[in-house]
Amino acid sequence: MTEFIDPELNSALNCGVVVLDKPQGPSSHQAAAWAAEILGVNTGQGGTLDPMVSGVLVLMLGRAVRLAPVLLNHRKEYVALMRLHKNVPEEKIRTVAKEFIGRQYQRPPKMSAVKRQLRIREIYDLEILDIDGRLVLMRVECEAGTYIRLLCRHIALAMGSGGQMVELRRTKSGPFTEDECVTLHDLKDAVEYAKEGNSGPLKKMILPVERLAGSLPKVVIRDKAVDAICHGAILAAVGILEKDNYKKNARVAVMTQKDELVCVGKAIVSSEDFAKSDTGFVIRPEIVIMEPGTYEKGWKTKKRD
Repeated sequence: MTEFIDPELNSALNCGVVVLDKPQGPSSHQAAAWAAEILGVNTGQGGTLDPMVSGVLVLMLGRAVRLAPVLLNHRKEYVALMRLHKNVPEEKIRTVAKEFIGRQYQRPPKMSAVKRQLRIREIYDLEILDIDGRLVLMRVECEAGTYIRLLCRHIALAMGSGGQMVELRRTKSGPFTEDECVTLHDLKDAVEYAKEGNSGPLKKMILPVERLAGSLPKVVIRDKAVDAICHGAILAAVGILEKDNYKKNARVAVMTQKDELVCVGKAIVSSEDFAKSDTGFVIRPEIVIMEPGTYEKGWKTKKRD
């Protein structure tokens, strides 16, 4: 990893998030690789974008890469431009589009990287933004893994016209929006400033890792329990100070009292099935983010005879 004079910047690069505005042309893997080369740190991406699709590409830096499974399940939002093959009355376009809100069957296209089996994806919202002749601009909020190109084709067929998607931009991925995006040129300039001693611009571009787990239910734990969790210990109820509501087997964000992410764990029991004074185990760590030694050791090792 590239080392800078500013220790706060080095810490952010070691476990942070950058929201990249991916341009049309390169694949998302190539864009992520360029960002990694610019920053001098290992990166992972959340949600693949086709070469001709632009917009929000969430990059996880350093240890934050471990949270990729969490990010991949985030909701997505897109703005798509669809071209119809025939003229369709505006009222019909808006009426038919609304019918696609809800559960939709999709079969991944031949060029996709996943198995081509029929699956269901949820469309949470679909709004027609503008209509210009046969061109229809719409905003789609959907479940991760939804193929917008297929959605456009199905909508156009339902209108009795046929048609296809001609342009697509991702505007949101989980809690991250295009308003937070930076370009590759922005990153390059900020790194050069940081090398000259001005780390401010680059630090502003790196978001805290806690944002990745923002959609998960949370528990806040005692300081004395933190280091044990960092070493893989299972969290007991007595280590919890506060808790959200969650069900058994749910993913839970385990936080410090300073709102720092310790780990993402799997709930052994639901939040309703234990009291904070219980001694039983309640959350099993799955993805540990905080480094051991960040907090003082609050547990004792048994001495061997």
